[in-house]
Amino acid sequence: MNKRNGFSLIELLIVVAIILVIAAIAVPSFLHSRMAANEASAAGSLHNIATAQVTYSLTYPTLGFAPDLNTLGPGPTTTATASSSNGQMLDSVLGCTAGVGTASCQKSGYNFNITAGAGIPLGSYSVNANPVTLGQTGQRYFYTDSSGLIHYNTAQIATSADQPIQ
Repeated sequence: MNKRNGFSLIELLIVVAIILVIAAIAVPSFLHSRMAANEASAAGSLHNIATAQVTYSLTYPTLGFAPDLNTLGPGPTTTATASSSNGQMLDSVLGCTAGVGTASCQKSGYNFNITAGAGIPLGSYSVNANPVTLGQTGQRYFYTDSSGLIHYNTAQIATSADQPIQ
């Protein structure tokens, strides 16, 4: 009488092939879902930045809008009180300490940076959200300014002339 212990090589190869087919179907879907989530997060973050800018300009009318993301963030310590140099209107990820001047802060696969207008009080600003790696972390570039409209472009860095999100 033959006793059968374990699996044959053919059975194991069939199981591995089935797992590979399932992975080939699931991985692209997962990557697409992650990019869609990153894009939704980027649009939401732009809305948060625009809201923080309006709040900052109302709180500090002699300064106008904030010149960079760091100014809207919590500053180097979270125990500091809000001031014109650390407005505490954004979290430490979006209002990162590195986000001074034209430097960017990274969140959910996107780089965010503010371009400030001229003069004091600062009467205008624009914000860009660009994918860290186009095609992997996001497919669209986003833009907003003091109008509050969020625009996008799929080929290049977005501007106010691009299609607004609806």
